[in-house]
Amino acid sequence: MTSVASPRLPENLRGQVLVCGAGVSGAGCAHMLSALGVHVTIADDNETARLRVVEATGCDSVSTEDAARRLGEFSAVVTSPGWRPETPLLQAAQAAGHRVIGDVELAWQLDQAGCFGAPRTWLVVTGTNGKTTTTAMLAAMMQQGPRTAQAVGNIGVAIGDALTATPRVDVLVAEMSSFQLHWSDTLHPAAGALLNVAEDHLDWHGGYPGYAAAKARALVGDVAVVGVDCAAAAAQLERLNDPATRVIEFTAGDPKPGQLGVRDGMLYDNACGAGALCPADNISPQGPAGILDALAAAAIALSQGITAEQIAAALAGFEVAPHRGQVVHRLTPAPGADPIVFVDNSKATNPHAAEQALAGFAHVVWVAGGQLKGADVRPLVASCAPRLRAAVLLGVDAPLIAEALTDAAPEVPVTLIDDTDPARAMDAAVAAAIAAAQPGDAVVLAPAAASLDMFQGMGQRGDLFAAAARAAH
Repeated sequence: MTSVASPRLPENLRGQVLVCGAGVSGAGCAHMLSALGVHVTIADDNETARLRVVEATGCDSVSTEDAARRLGEFSAVVTSPGWRPETPLLQAAQAAGHRVIGDVELAWQLDQAGCFGAPRTWLVVTGTNGKTTTTAMLAAMMQQGPRTAQAVGNIGVAIGDALTATPRVDVLVAEMSSFQLHWSDTLHPAAGALLNVAEDHLDWHGGYPGYAAAKARALVGDVAVVGVDCAAAAAQLERLNDPATRVIEFTAGDPKPGQLGVRDGMLYDNACGAGALCPADNISPQGPAGILDALAAAAIALSQGITAEQIAAALAGFEVAPHRGQVVHRLTPAPGADPIVFVDNSKATNPHAAEQALAGFAHVVWVAGGQLKGADVRPLVASCAPRLRAAVLLGVDAPLIAEALTDAAPEVPVTLIDDTDPARAMDAAVAAAIAAAQPGDAVVLAPAAASLDMFQGMGQRGDLFAAAARAAH
């Protein structure tokens, strides 16, 4: 590789850079660095994937074993976020004195150095649940203002693509996973939100403390937005050690000074002086989860100069993405009766997300099941039992959820679907749910479990639920 490196490059990126992983993220890093004239070497044991990146970028490539032997040749080591911290090559790199960085940290360093023009404004959203919806809401709010804004990261486009986009994107609204934040130790956004924290990805992080610490890295910017209804999220405020960081809290209750919340049926700002923002009952998705997501997005938007009127306009036109609480059908069981609504929250793949999905409805027929992956559903069942009209369960771990329901809510009728064919099973589940539902009820797909035991993914699971609901008469 003979191109001349940009003089704006940070010092650690001016030598030969090792990129670990030849997948989508690693290839993106290689493209971004190569375009700036950096000598890149891609490391992966998948030779086909390696060669694909080499052909596209002209970079060098090595196996992970060869990379470990040559660590002294590299000025920086960049890892794909999916690579675990205990990966031998990454551990060897750290033992050799390298500060391993991730794809997001790489983009941050290059942007702050001015490699793509004047540095952008970074807004970060993380949490165990609700990240995608909050990020999309925040992007819609920021787009109401004078600067161009885009949802990036795990939603929308890759951060590297946004940095090089034409026309220029001024504000990056970044949804970030705990994996990405783990490898981002100098990231300092203009504002960051931690929505909630519940046990997830513990094997990757080596336990809950590592997972929570990674999530808390979203709060090290100029403004830290935290959901204080989640005690685990609120506890992460103790990690803040910069007195200059402004903290804005949000709650589903009446907001105290310094908070956003709900007052007299309105989203209400009691932190930035905006007052009433918009009606709480018009938020998509409906229910507490959607309201909390909107409050988090509004808190960041207000901190960046977006007005109450602009926030209201953004939320009025906002429709939640598929599988995240979308109302997919309304069935009127009899003339003049209240409709039965069908809600697709297939993205609720853990108990914490399912609890939020169910909380917005007074009477629910719950469609659940799949791969629990060791998660304990008993607290979820105990919290939602008073609202359950019935439960319809399918998937490999349906018996475990049925057992929890028998223990905590024996009065709730339970239907187990034995069929393992995806379409037939979902048709049977929806039919059973309709038979159990009464006018005004909600039939909510909130599986609390992963989908790959029966479905191609959570998207197919939600699509089949919606199709079965719409076919009902």
